[in-house]
Amino acid sequence: MTFNTEFRWTSAARTDTGCVRQINEDALLDAPERGLWAVADGMGGHAVGDLASRMVIESLAKVSAANDLAGVIADARTRLLDVNDKLRAEAARRQVSRIGSTVVVLAARDGACGYVWAGDSRIYLLRQGRLVQLTRDHSHVEELKARGQLTAEEALHHPAQHLITRAVGALDVLELDENTLTLNDGDTFLLCSDGLSNEVSEAEMISELAPGNCDAAAQRLLEIALARGGRDNISVVVAHAVDLMATDKTQVNPSI
Repeated sequence: MTFNTEFRWTSAARTDTGCVRQINEDALLDAPERGLWAVADGMGGHAVGDLASRMVIESLAKVSAANDLAGVIADARTRLLDVNDKLRAEAARRQVSRIGSTVVVLAARDGACGYVWAGDSRIYLLRQGRLVQLTRDHSHVEELKARGQLTAEEALHHPAQHLITRAVGALDVLELDENTLTLNDGDTFLLCSDGLSNEVSEAEMISELAPGNCDAAAQRLLEIALARGGRDNISVVVAHAVDLMATDKTQVNPSI
């Protein structure tokens, strides 16, 4: 089933093991024809992180193709809760404390989109030259920043920088945050794991995303992260929306 929309989407994705890790524990979903994108980052400090991220993405790939955004988001949430239960059971079977993965999901229908997340994988929106981080990291450092106990600069070098407070599979009860927004012509979204956001500045993100070429942007952002040392797995999805009504150049001849 295809969804009805006045927007045309293009997107591109890249994932790489990086320069340090032996295994790529990231996974991603790039399905512009379904208006669905996701990034999952298996938790490297836990057992079998690649299994966790793969299970998350394989489940999200089966999300309903319904036309209503609320239904798509609800189905994504249900599937993530189910994966959480399965990962908890698998961790118990293997006798390890947890098997987990971050997740960030973007879904688009008509002139709106919704997003769901847990952990520190992020979604950014570039709109009219301004970059906004739509998600808020579920991390110890972010909580300290929110309480005014840590500045943004201090957070970059904090020893607990990678300690996240939510993830699929981390706890018996999974807490997911979600939000929606109205689309504008030319909106560009960046979904990424922290292997990208820890290496690439927001100014560089703007520079690469601004032309609206998803494939070139995804490739260049990956290359920048690798050039900085690629200390973690790197995943990036870039999605660009064009309002077909706003860009329709058809003119009505006033003399007719």
